[in-house]
Amino acid sequence: MVGNAMNGAKILVVDDERLIRWSIREHLAADGFEVVEAATLAEAMSQVHNGVDLVLLDNRLPDGSGLAALPALRLAAPDTIVIMLTATNSVEAAVEAMKAGAWHYLTKPVNLDELAIKIHHALETAHLRREVKTLREVVTAPWGEETIVGQSATIQEVRRLLGKIARTPGSTVLLTGESGTGKDLAAKVVHYNSARATKPFMNITCSALQETLLESELFGHEKGAFTDARTQKRGLLELAAGGSVFLDEIGEMSLGLQSKILRFLEEKTFKRVGGAQDVSIDVRIIAATNRDLQADVAAGRFREDLFYRLRVLPVELPPLRERQGDVPVLVDFFLKRFAQEFKKPVRRVADRAMQALARQAWPGNVRELRNAVERAVLLADTEELTQSDFLLSPARATQPQSQAFVLPDEGLDMDQLQDELVRQALARSAGNQTRAAQLLGLSRDQIRYRLERMAAPIANG
Repeated sequence: MVGNAMNGAKILVVDDERLIRWSIREHLAADGFEVVEAATLAEAMSQVHNGVDLVLLDNRLPDGSGLAALPALRLAAPDTIVIMLTATNSVEAAVEAMKAGAWHYLTKPVNLDELAIKIHHALETAHLRREVKTLREVVTAPWGEETIVGQSATIQEVRRLLGKIARTPGSTVLLTGESGTGKDLAAKVVHYNSARATKPFMNITCSALQETLLESELFGHEKGAFTDARTQKRGLLELAAGGSVFLDEIGEMSLGLQSKILRFLEEKTFKRVGGAQDVSIDVRIIAATNRDLQADVAAGRFREDLFYRLRVLPVELPPLRERQGDVPVLVDFFLKRFAQEFKKPVRRVADRAMQALARQAWPGNVRELRNAVERAVLLADTEELTQSDFLLSPARATQPQSQAFVLPDEGLDMDQLQDELVRQALARSAGNQTRAAQLLGLSRDQIRYRLERMAAPIANG
């Protein structure tokens, strides 16, 4: 026997001879592998689509040649390893199989101990390749803390908190905030800056699926668990082993499913749908919601024990209206990104247009602002975007007086616009610089710097 079966990797044995399938299955199952079978190419393709780690593929099958079907199988599952089995012992056949994408080539009758060793080597090699690929993606992917764009005090605090959370071992994270504030981005920042970065990041929107489908997607199911469960399927929790699972809109999850998530969080085990055996897995749960979960707890719509179990590391993403000083920074960020992506000549936003953008309410938050800039860049033919390029709605350009800053429609450049915002914030806060900084979403040091800069011409005069 060979130890460490790569965490119970799933092996598909494709052979039309039942006795061969049985002998291979018994030997590999005793070695800790999960084994499924197929007697035809059609059955094999169905199994592959449900997810397998390695395929033992016979060449001669009732509905075609395994070698001829190999390219299609590799196309359907590029990361799945294939070892060809054949009664023909020839160098030419082996070379042809390797060219078609097979990892190895074995002749029948197969030495089962040798087969197990080859499978372990293949899985270890594939595992290392996936880790290298993931690591390269992490190095090149823009998921650093600086991905959370903005200079306001509130967003700087969010960045600092996300960085600290990423460095914790794996406690549950709860991201709250209005729709469009960037909770999905925050989840990726936590994952890709953690020790789990080379492992999978899986996400699912809890409101997108019915309860039974959502449960199957999360926990997987056993063959025959329900009408369409023709084969066993591993869920996102298993597929994310060692990594993170992002449960978006968790407030929409049913009470029944909430209890199963709670059990997993407390015991780190779960059962597949229709299964009796506990599956133990190590993943970090990052949940997000735009609902008031405390109100849902009081109304009986959300489990109180689950709420506190999720809220080990809470992070609230602020709405854009509470950090309006970040609007120009975000606009500039998205402008450069989309101009490069779409190969457009756009270089800047006109001052009046920027002032209008800063006055918008943005109920859709950063997502709405991003979409507005993307649309403007896509349709632009000049280097400078004007107010008309953004299709701004006058009805939404005014906020309640308690929140809105009143600015002239024209005559101010960006420095003058920022100075005017500081003056109005100080007037509202009766000269309290800390309160003025909060109104603008800035730090007190930023307010002081701005005041010193504003006073400089007078002092020099």
